[in-house]
Amino acid sequence: MIVKEKKEVRPFIGILLFVISIVLFITTCPIGLLYGLLHTTIRKSVKGLGEYTLKIAISIDQLGNVVMQHILNLLLIKKGGYKFGNRDETISSAIGKNIQLETLSGFGKFIDRMLNFIDPDHSLNSIDYFIEPVEKAYK
Repeated sequence: MIVKEKKEVRPFIGILLFVISIVLFITTCPIGLLYGLLHTTIRKSVKGLGEYTLKIAISIDQLGNVVMQHILNLLLIKKGGYKFGNRDETISSAIGKNIQLETLSGFGKFIDRMLNFIDPDHSLNSIDYFIEPVEKAYK
């Protein structure tokens, strides 16, 4: 088994790449989204449009999991809970893992109930067991 060493983070490069990514997102995303919506609707009809927009929703959810990780860890879980912030995981998946660990806070349980109202057992069904945990192993 090959073990990768953690790569050193260079703060200036991280900030520069963040700024570039925001500029590119703002300038190119509307064009790509419009083209993608039209292309998918013409090629695959409403079913294809639903699949395309779901992929976008999952990507936005993963971004939210990273951007909001600190506040989600503060508000939605008890001490020792499964942490939010994995870039490959949705917020719902992390909530589902905390349901199994019984580490959701009262507010976390409220958020889960709201998701369940829209889609029954949403968080539990959203758990991605193939995500490599960032800080500690999930069992």
